[in-house]
Amino acid sequence: MRLRGKVVVITGAARGIGRATAVACAAEGADLLLLDVCADLAGVPYPLGSAGQLEHTAALCRDRGVSVLTAKADVRDAVSVRDAVELAIERYGRIDSVVNNAGIAAPSGKRVHEITEDEWSLMIDVDLTGAWRLIREVGKTMSDARSGSIVNIASTAGLVGYRHFAGYVAAKHGLIGLTKAAALDYAPMQVRVNAVCPGNVRDTTEGEGLMLREIARALDVPADEHVAAFTQSQPMNRLVEPDDVAGAVVFLASDDSAQVTGSVLTVDGGFSAH
Repeated sequence: MRLRGKVVVITGAARGIGRATAVACAAEGADLLLLDVCADLAGVPYPLGSAGQLEHTAALCRDRGVSVLTAKADVRDAVSVRDAVELAIERYGRIDSVVNNAGIAAPSGKRVHEITEDEWSLMIDVDLTGAWRLIREVGKTMSDARSGSIVNIASTAGLVGYRHFAGYVAAKHGLIGLTKAAALDYAPMQVRVNAVCPGNVRDTTEGEGLMLREIARALDVPADEHVAAFTQSQPMNRLVEPDDVAGAVVFLASDDSAQVTGSVLTVDGGFSAH
């Protein structure tokens, strides 16, 4: 029970990696505040997590015997993020870890000169600035407590380039830069900041994930062909499971990683070792 007695806030918790991470943290004893936008966003061409999916994640976590709060929160909105942090502190009195998982994979599938101003701004606002907003809100609280762990869910797209995904690649590269800078800012206060870079994560029925399917759609290739190509491109010749990513997050949120900060942990089957 590596997280017993700790309070963990997770964004984008309705499904996919967020759901897997929430359940893994609950299994390790953490009390949780689970956040999701619980609505579709104009400009994102696929359905985002719903309120029903968020509540299902919460039920899975409560089955592990922990306390779970849920809230609708849009990481693009500073007030929404602030309210969520205040909710966690009001209920639990503290926040020990934040997992910045909320993110979008599209609008994508275009060359750089084809991306509109609105498409670029939307991607950066959700995938990069959203994480900064949450770090900004918990930074003082964690600094005052002289304890805390922030885990940013980046991507192999934060390490290498991908054709026709310039906005996503830029946002995830920026998230790794934010991770390193924030780690140095908060190290004197014993607050750790790290990033996890998943490779190609399988869309599971249990997790209700859509990421690989959406990337295939953006590239205008059949999903099965896309999955087969990604599987072959990974040295371990299999897709990453959501639970693989969740395990890395639990390690970084726990005291097992007490001297780990400013680090980038890849969970990609060896893809970025090329």
